[in-house]
Amino acid sequence: MIGILLLLIITALAGCSKEPTPEQRFSDYIALWNQQKFTKMYDYLSSDAKKNITKEQFASRYQKLYDDLQINNLKIGFKKPKESQGDKEQAQYSFTTSMDSIAGPIKYTQQARLQEEKRDDNKNWYVDWNTEFIFKGLKEGDTIGVSTTAPKRGEILDRNGSGLAVNGQVYEVGVVAGKADDPVIAQLAPLLKMTPEQIKKVLGASWVKPGQFVPLKKVSMNDKERITQLVALEPVQTRKVDARVYQYGQSAAQLVGYVGAITADELEKLKDKGYTSSDVIGKRGLEQVLDEQLKGTSGVKIVIKKKAAGVANVVLAEKPVVDGKDVKLTIDAEMQKSVFTEMGGEAGTAAAMNPLTGETLALVSSPSFDPNQAVLGFSAEEWKTLQDDPKKPLTTRFKQAYAPGSVMKPLTAAVGLANGTLVPGEAVPIIGKQWQKDKSWGNYFVTRVHAGTDPVNLEKALVYSDNIYFAQAALKIGKDKFVDGLKKFGFEEELGYPYPLEKSMTGSMGNDIALADSGYGQGQVQMSIVHLMATYTPFVNSGNMIKPILLADEQQGRVWKEAVVSADNVGVIGTDLRKIVSDAAGTAHAAEISGYPLSGKTGTAEIKQKQGETGTENGWFIAYNSDNPSLMVAMMVENVQGRGGSQVPVKKVKSVFEKWK
Repeated sequence: MIGILLLLIITALAGCSKEPTPEQRFSDYIALWNQQKFTKMYDYLSSDAKKNITKEQFASRYQKLYDDLQINNLKIGFKKPKESQGDKEQAQYSFTTSMDSIAGPIKYTQQARLQEEKRDDNKNWYVDWNTEFIFKGLKEGDTIGVSTTAPKRGEILDRNGSGLAVNGQVYEVGVVAGKADDPVIAQLAPLLKMTPEQIKKVLGASWVKPGQFVPLKKVSMNDKERITQLVALEPVQTRKVDARVYQYGQSAAQLVGYVGAITADELEKLKDKGYTSSDVIGKRGLEQVLDEQLKGTSGVKIVIKKKAAGVANVVLAEKPVVDGKDVKLTIDAEMQKSVFTEMGGEAGTAAAMNPLTGETLALVSSPSFDPNQAVLGFSAEEWKTLQDDPKKPLTTRFKQAYAPGSVMKPLTAAVGLANGTLVPGEAVPIIGKQWQKDKSWGNYFVTRVHAGTDPVNLEKALVYSDNIYFAQAALKIGKDKFVDGLKKFGFEEELGYPYPLEKSMTGSMGNDIALADSGYGQGQVQMSIVHLMATYTPFVNSGNMIKPILLADEQQGRVWKEAVVSADNVGVIGTDLRKIVSDAAGTAHAAEISGYPLSGKTGTAEIKQKQGETGTENGWFIAYNSDNPSLMVAMMVENVQGRGGSQVPVKKVKSVFEKWK
C-alpha cells in the first residue's frame, strides 16, 4: 500500500515538472495580446528581442499606436497544431491579425518563431518578437504615419437651390513676421478688431519664424473697403482660404446657424462618431442639428513610412473621403429675407407656410446676428454687445413656446363645438368689461376690450375677440374635455419637426380661473409659432391637420391629425375668421387687402406676475388667403403695450402678403 502511494506521488511530481509546449506558450501569449495586456506580453519575449526594446517602450508603443489609430475589435487568431514542435530548439507558427482602425480594417497573416531558453534553472519557450508583430512590414526604424483628407461639407439650400450655407472663400489677413513694428500694429489692430497686445501675442508664438506669413484674422470678401485699408499697410498680406459663407446673413442666422472648430468638450462627446480634433462642426441651427449629414467623412490613410532609402511606403489601411450631403429646405430664401426685413429689428418671431402642403416657407427670429462674423470670429467687444443686448439677438424665438393670447380662441371654439357645449348662434348675455364666475374668485376678473350690453354669439366673440365669452366657453367644456380637445390639435406632443421645437403645452389648469384664462390663450397655455400654424391648417383642409415640414424631401400634404374639426365646424369658424379681417369692427380689419380676401386672428398675450400689475404684451397675428390658401403667415412681436398691441404684427403681416400675393 505504501509502495503504491509513493508511486502515485512520484508520477504526480513528474507531471508537474513536465516542460510547457511551445504551442501552449504561444497560445497564452496570443490570449494576452487579445486582452491588450502589453506589459505581461513582454515577459514572453526572447532574450534577443528584449535587447532591442525595454518593457516600458514595448508596452507604451503598442498602447500609443492602438490609441492613435483608434484600434478596436482586435482579434489575434492562432490554431494549435495537432503535432507539437516541443522536441526541437525552435518552433514556428502562423497567426492571423485583424482589427478595425480609424482608416478601416487591417488584416494580415504573420509567422512567429519561438525558441527554448533556460532561465532560473527552468526551461521555457519565448517569442522571438520583432516590430513586424505590430504591423506586417513594419521594420526597425520605420514609423507609422496617418494622413487625413477633409470632406467637402454639404451645403444648405432653399427650395429654389439658392445657398443658405455654402462653401466659399474669405480673405485670411496676416503680416510678415519681423516687419510689423509698433506703429503698424497700432494701425492694424482696429482694422482687425483686435488689440495690439493680441496681435503681438500671435506674432510672438513659438512657431513663428522671421519672414514667415503669420495669419491674424479672416475677413469677408464683401468687406472690400476694409481689405483696401489693410493691404495699404506694407507688411500686411492676404490670401484666399476656404470658409463657410452665409449669403442671407442675419435673416436666416437662427435657422441655419454657423460652424466653428470643434472644442475639446465637443470632441469628447462625439469621438465615437468619427469626429477628430481637426473637424469643423455645426455650432447652432441646422448646421448643428444636421451636422452628421452635412460634415461627411474624412478620408484617412495609415502608412508605414520606410526608413530605408528608395523603399516605397506601405499602406496599411485607407478609407476614402466621403463628402457631406447637401440639404434642401422648403424655405424660400427671398421670402425669409422679406419677412425678416418686415420685422424691422422688433423682438419676436415670424413664420410662413403653405397650409395645403405643410411646407415651411420662412422661419424667422428677430433681432438676429451675422453668422458670417461668427465664422470669421467675433471680437470680445462684438460678443459682449450681442450678449448684453436687451432684445437678445442670440435667442432663437421660433423654437420657443409662448402664451398665444387670442389666436387660441378658434381652437377653443372648435373644441366647444365638437363637445356640443358651444352653439354658434346662441347669444350669451355678457354685460360690462369685467366678469368673474362667482365671489370665490375674490378680486380676480376676466377683462374684455369691447365692453357692451348686447348678448354675444360666436361670430361676435371672434370678430371682437371677446375674452369673457371664451373664458365661459372653456368652463362649459370642462377641464378634462378641454385638455383632450387641445391634445387632438397636437398639444403635449412632439411635432416631429427637423428643427427641435419646444412642445406646445396646456398647463395645469388646476382651478376654474386657470381654465377660464386658458380659454382665451392666457393661463399656462404655451405654443410655438410653427405649431400655431399647424393648428390653423384644418380650416383650409376640410378639418384635417397637416404636418409642418422643413426638408424638401419630406412628404408634402401629410395629414398629421385627421378630422380635428368637422366639415360643418370648419365652415362656421372659417367664415368668422374671414369676418375678423373684412368686418370694419374686426380686430384685424387693418389687414384687409382689396381683391385678396385674408382670414385670420389677432392676439395679445399679457405677460405679468399677477392681476393688477402692469405687464408686457406680445402681439400676435396669423392670416391666410381664404380663396387661395397657398400662403399662411404668423407673427409675434414682443412688448407691443402702449403702441397698438396686436396691430403691430397685423400691419407687418399685411405688408408681407402685399409683397407675396
